[in-house]
Amino acid sequence: MGKRLSFGDLRGVLADAFGKLPDARRGANRQYTMADAAWAAFSVFFMQSPSFLAHQRDMQRHQGVNNAQTLFGVTDIPTDPQIRNLLDPVDPAALREPFWGMLERALGDGEVAARFGGERGWLVSLDGTQYFGSHTIHCPQCSRTEREEGTLYTHTALVPVLGSRTGGEVLALEPEFITPQDGVEKQDCELRAAERWVRRNGGRLASRPTTVLGDDLYCHQPFCELLLAQGLDFILTCKPSSHPTLYEEVGLLDKMGAVGEGEERHWTGRHYETWRYRYAERVPLREPPRQLYVNWCELTVQREGSGEVLYHNAWATNRPLSAETVAGVAADGRRRWQVENEGYNVLKQHGYHLEHNFGHGQAHLAAVLVMLILLAFLWHTILGVVDAGYRRVREELGARRTFFEDLRALTRYLVFPDWETLLGFMSKGLDLVPG
Repeated sequence: MGKRLSFGDLRGVLADAFGKLPDARRGANRQYTMADAAWAAFSVFFMQSPSFLAHQRDMQRHQGVNNAQTLFGVTDIPTDPQIRNLLDPVDPAALREPFWGMLERALGDGEVAARFGGERGWLVSLDGTQYFGSHTIHCPQCSRTEREEGTLYTHTALVPVLGSRTGGEVLALEPEFITPQDGVEKQDCELRAAERWVRRNGGRLASRPTTVLGDDLYCHQPFCELLLAQGLDFILTCKPSSHPTLYEEVGLLDKMGAVGEGEERHWTGRHYETWRYRYAERVPLREPPRQLYVNWCELTVQREGSGEVLYHNAWATNRPLSAETVAGVAADGRRRWQVENEGYNVLKQHGYHLEHNFGHGQAHLAAVLVMLILLAFLWHTILGVVDAGYRRVREELGARRTFFEDLRALTRYLVFPDWETLLGFMSKGLDLVPG
C-alpha cells in the first residue's frame, strides 16, 4: 500500500493558491504577505478558535515561536483588522482551484475514491444557504429584499458537496455566490447561480459518472436540459404542486395500469418497515411546447402494523427506471437528507459557524471568508478518511466539540513542530495504540 495523503500534502495545495493571491496594495508598507493573511484567517477556521491568533501572538512574544507558524507556515501574524483589509479586495474566484486540487489529491487515495463514488459514480448535491443578513450593513455584493421593517441586505451562496455512498461524510466543492451580475437587471437567484456553477464545472464532473441531486427548485426544464448537455445525470425532488403536467400524465398511466410498482420489507432493529415504490418512464416535465421527457419515481415508507407513513418523496430523473433499478435511484435521491445533515448542518451548527458574521467588508471579504471556512471543512473531512491516527483520536474523544476544545487548549500552551507531533501527543495522552 502506498503512502497515504498527509496534512502536509493538503497544506501544499493551499500554499500554492495562497502564494498567488493578488495584492491590491499600492503603498510601500508590505509587512504582511497576502499568504500570511490568508493562512492566518484559515487557521482560525481550521482550529475552530476565534482566539487562536491572539494566543499565538502571545506565544511568539514569550517563546519566540508559535503554532500558526509551525502548523500553517504563517511568517508574521497580522492583526484581525489587517487580515480583513488585505483579504477584502480578493476576488473569491482566486480560491476556487484549491477545492479541486485537494479533491484530486484525495481521490488518489483508494479509500476516498471508493467511499465517494467508486464504480457507481459521484453524487453531487446542490443547495443554497444564507451566510449574512443585516438591515444596516451592506456592500455592492449584497442581495436586497424589501420588507416592512426596511431593506434586508443578505449574502447567499450555492454550496455544492460531494456525498459519500458508504457513510455520512461530504466533501465541500467550490461554491458559487449569489450576487448582482454585471449587465443583468434582474436580481440573482439560487437557480441562476447553479446554472453558472454547472457550466463552469460540468467538464470536471462529466469525467466520471455523476448524478446531480437537488430539491424541487432545480426540477426545472432549462436546468435539466443544461445538466444533460453537460453529460450529467440528475435525481431531483419533484412535487405535484409545481409539476401538474407530469402528475397528470402519471395519473393517466396509473389508470391504465402502466405505473410500475415494487415493494421491500426492512427490519430496523426495532420494527419492520414496508417500502413501496412506484415509477413511470417518459413523462413530460412541463406542458407543451418543447417538452422534456423524464422518468419519475416515488417512495413511501410505512411502519408495519400501525401503517404510519415514515417517509415519502418523489423524484424526476433521466436515469432508467425498472423493477431492478428503482430502489437504487430512490436510495441515491434520499442521500440528499444525509448530505444536508452531515454537510450544511455541520457547517452551521458544529464549530464552523458559516452564518456568523466574521467580517463583511466593502468588496469581497464575506465571500472570501466563506471560501476559507469551506476549505477548512474539506481538509478536516479528508483527514478523517485518510489519516488513521486523526480518525482514532476523533472517535476516542466522541463529540466533535471535544476534539476542537482539546486542540484549542493544547495549542494555547504548547508549541508543536508539526501536525503529526500534535496528533501523536493527543494519541499518547489518550493511550491509543498506533496503527
